[in-house]
Amino acid sequence: MFNNQRYLTRGVADEIPLELQLFMWSCIDKLPEERDYFQVFKFENLNGIQKITHFFEQPKYHMEYLITTENPITAKVYIIDSNKYSTMLLASEY
Repeated sequence: MFNNQRYLTRGVADEIPLELQLFMWSCIDKLPEERDYFQVFKFENLNGIQKITHFFEQPKYHMEYLITTENPITAKVYIIDSNKYSTMLLASEY
């Protein structure tokens, strides 16, 4: 799972900085083999610090990251694996 072609939507390309896109793919690559096909990343501005919450339901997983950045964003991103390809999209595009 997630070892296939990777795509992203126009919304992600326009709103999510490249370094955060790469960070999300890296988080997924580091997961154990048992992982959900539906990954969720929530971005919050925590007083100028980027807070990233990564979670999924099967099996239950929850991880939080704090990253120093000049322009923290607020967004929710889904990464969905279809076995043929993986797609990164904004929650509003789902």
